[in-house]
Amino acid sequence: MDVYKLKINFEEAGMEPVELPVAEGESVLDVCLENNIELQHNCGGVCGCSTCHIYVNQGMDNIQEISDKEEDFIDRAVNPRINSRLGCQCVIIDGDIEVTFPDQNQFLGH
Repeated sequence: MDVYKLKINFEEAGMEPVELPVAEGESVLDVCLENNIELQHNCGGVCGCSTCHIYVNQGMDNIQEISDKEEDFIDRAVNPRINSRLGCQCVIIDGDIEVTFPDQNQFLGH
């Protein structure tokens, strides 16, 4: 099984970028949970909400294609963009990926 690089940037002030190994078949959300990185996932990571919404900066070709269901949830996310995906659905298939996490404070009641 191949291992690639996941780079995570954060919109939240004071958060430094992180680089982590990610194995083929793992999602961005999986890697976050394994490494104690906060990424909201109210539905439990089953593509049932939009709280794990992220932006894919590089490597869109290295993750599974977006589904109609995922697109529907992204439409409900805060500040969706052309490169929006859900972290639970960003499953690595081949190569490195770089993402940006929107500021999570909007979900944490701050």
